[in-house]
Amino acid sequence: MHKVLVQAVVKTLEQIFIKQKYADKAIEFTLKSNPKWGSRDRAFIAENTYDICRWWRYIGALSSVNEQRVTLGDIWQMVGTWFWVKHELMLDWPEFKHINPKAIEHLRKTITDLAIVNAFPDWLFNTIKQELPNSWEREIIELNKTAPMVLRVNTIKSTLKEITTILSEKEIAFTLSDKHPEAVVVNQKINLFNWPEFQNGLFEIQDASSQLVAPFLQLEKGSIVIDACAGAGGKTLHIGALMQNSGKIIAMDTEEWKLNNLVKRAKRAGVHNITTCLASTEEVEKYIGKADYLLLDVPCSGLGVLKRNPDAKWKLKVDFLQQIKETQQTIMQEYSKMLKPGGMMVYATCSILPSENQQQVLNFMESNSDYTLIEEKIVSPEQSGFDGFYMARLQRLKIN
Repeated sequence: MHKVLVQAVVKTLEQIFIKQKYADKAIEFTLKSNPKWGSRDRAFIAENTYDICRWWRYIGALSSVNEQRVTLGDIWQMVGTWFWVKHELMLDWPEFKHINPKAIEHLRKTITDLAIVNAFPDWLFNTIKQELPNSWEREIIELNKTAPMVLRVNTIKSTLKEITTILSEKEIAFTLSDKHPEAVVVNQKINLFNWPEFQNGLFEIQDASSQLVAPFLQLEKGSIVIDACAGAGGKTLHIGALMQNSGKIIAMDTEEWKLNNLVKRAKRAGVHNITTCLASTEEVEKYIGKADYLLLDVPCSGLGVLKRNPDAKWKLKVDFLQQIKETQQTIMQEYSKMLKPGGMMVYATCSILPSENQQQVLNFMESNSDYTLIEEKIVSPEQSGFDGFYMARLQRLKIN
């Protein structure tokens, strides 16, 4: 146990919980700060930071500190407690002098509050319990696990056989899934971003549940497709691969830097039929009635992806959840105008809450009688082992 690595974990947690940085950005900044660290060092820092984020409230309770308002000394206390809980390792360092293993073990036996034991804020724990009365406990347990690394084969440039052959030759363990025909689950910790196969666009990193969204559109080649909340473009690129560069894809987002990243990713992936534009009232009006297919992968609470973003539990607030539901409905009402009569629209979220999912579709249809629900899919983290997603395919009826 090298102190410099533990210090790096503490410093990263300081960025997350005191300076309110996002965990992925804080970890990325820390790892870039010392290029001499090897792959094991980097894995140690990233994995322990994410795990402590995941169990933040529970570790705080075992450490007898107020995890909602921590000092740097509190973070050291929590990190030392974590190493004891996970490894039964007590390091003889001055920073850990106040840690009492007997007190930790006593608290492990006596803390019974399920919100604390499962490391969720009370309000969020109660919200999930209320909205998912029959499955909340299983879902929460699953969301506290580490996210698997999943590849999506880019069928413009490669095949499933080619990618699995490459992994086998490199002696990388992997599994396949019948439900996700282009997905390869990598079963060991490895940095794939430096691989020439990734840099040349043979595959993308994309969770298996996310890979279900683009095929759910049931695209026909040569169509006009609008991805109206494209973000950095993971699903946009998947649409491009399914279309095999036929037709036209319009990728919209409110953040220009995300669209700039999408352009770079599209070039790497060999997707040449994407046009990007900043989402605005003017742009929406320009495309009214033009899209054969419309994807609305709307902003949401992100509760379905807590495995990979565990710090979101502590950054998410009640007010934001209500505001985002209003945003979701506004997007559906306004952006749906871009769909042709007879066209297909998919509404999708990476949330597990019915109030962001089924209820939003029902609310939309109450005021849009020219839309009919064709199919909906609920992807449960507990049942799938991957991220939680919801998607609904609606058709806009033709005018007689």
